[in-house]
Amino acid sequence: MSSTFDVVVIGGGPVGENVADFATRSGLSTVIVEGELLGGECSYWACVPSKTLLRTGNAVAAVRRLPGTTVDFDPAAVLARRDYFTGNWNDEGQLGWARSAGIAVLRGHGRLAGEKTVVVDDAPAGPETLTARRAVVVCTGSVPIRPPVPGLDSVRTWSSRDATAAKEIPARLGVLGGGVVGTEIAQAFQRLGSQVTLVQRGPRLLPAAEPFAGERVVAALRSEGVDVRLSRPLDSVSPAGDAITMHVEGDSIIVDELLLATGRRPNSGSVGVETVGLEPGKPLAVDDTGLVEGVDGEWLYAAGDVTGRVLLTHQGKYQGRIVGGVIAARSIGEELDTRPWGEHVTTADHVAVPQVVFTDPEVAFVGRTESQARAAGLDIRVVDIPIAVSGAALHADGYDGEARLVVDETRRVVIGATFVGQDVAELIHSATIAIVGEVPMDRLWHAVPSFPTISEVWLRLLEAYRTPS
Repeated sequence: MSSTFDVVVIGGGPVGENVADFATRSGLSTVIVEGELLGGECSYWACVPSKTLLRTGNAVAAVRRLPGTTVDFDPAAVLARRDYFTGNWNDEGQLGWARSAGIAVLRGHGRLAGEKTVVVDDAPAGPETLTARRAVVVCTGSVPIRPPVPGLDSVRTWSSRDATAAKEIPARLGVLGGGVVGTEIAQAFQRLGSQVTLVQRGPRLLPAAEPFAGERVVAALRSEGVDVRLSRPLDSVSPAGDAITMHVEGDSIIVDELLLATGRRPNSGSVGVETVGLEPGKPLAVDDTGLVEGVDGEWLYAAGDVTGRVLLTHQGKYQGRIVGGVIAARSIGEELDTRPWGEHVTTADHVAVPQVVFTDPEVAFVGRTESQARAAGLDIRVVDIPIAVSGAALHADGYDGEARLVVDETRRVVIGATFVGQDVAELIHSATIAIVGEVPMDRLWHAVPSFPTISEVWLRLLEAYRTPS
């Protein structure tokens, strides 16, 4: 392998893969340095396996909402299907893609060692030093936050990786944290046969979403037998033989495994950023082209979770595509298009970040919540309706969902949308397009939803908006 490339990418998750792909498409020689599996967290321990664990239970629940149906499932088959979609934690398929795309891959932990220099101490053939002609891009993702709970170091704990890669379903599972990971794993494992206890320090689940979203998910989890405890800190933990005791405000709850789902932080602690004047462990602050701030020379870029901007795979991949294009443009002296929504800026990071929580009901949201819009001083109107349309009624007996639009009244455009209900995930892209396109409300009136679909909720939202408040 050559030691000199146009672009050196540290981190081979989906973000790093996108950077490398878009740089290579433009004729730049590119290498990815990855110490684990090519494809990263999302492919093997996060998005893909977690959604696979959820999907069967969600599908069975959906069937049971139709009359005259009886259906069950085998948890072992769910785990086997999860293994298939993770390639049994083998990345040969991803390596084949990289080779076919003309991207070199070097196994090992990459770290910066000065300007345009990356050292890989544990490379297969011994320590290697890589030099970048054009750019180094840090795409090292994020790592779990371990909370300061007394006794935590005395017991066995699960990270999200342990949960999504579990070979057996524990009889009793404790979950600390009520964000996306906590709620999804809680429901998946309850349906797979665990008795789940979820402890959340704050007053609601999914605090990043509209309050009604968390309320509906709490109701669903409790209806299925999950013991959800809100506004309850985990005071301490202690061993209980082979099990674990969670001490929660005077109660002692014994579980077989304890999942820590208390958030993630940018993974910049061992990337060598101190060699270029940055502080390890801190997010790599970037401008909207992905250029790392505080480093001279327009050669160091970052994308994805390590920037601390948006900790979502799809948004990181979007940043990666932009960064790959920016490096290619600068390599040939092309002027960058940095206007809002231009070719070389990550404008969507600020106004249109979509997210789906794959619980049942699903939660899908994009843009600003009501509280965020009001905190920004915007003149808004909030439209709330139940998802009570013909398509939903046909979709499931007793369909119960809720939708919200947040409208900027000054510009008369949608700036936020939330949908909660069975199978609403596919609704969110239309809202994302409306926000990115800044489509006027009067023009949206002419976007006619097909009958009978759950998308009819858009018509009802627009009708409600046109009704004087």
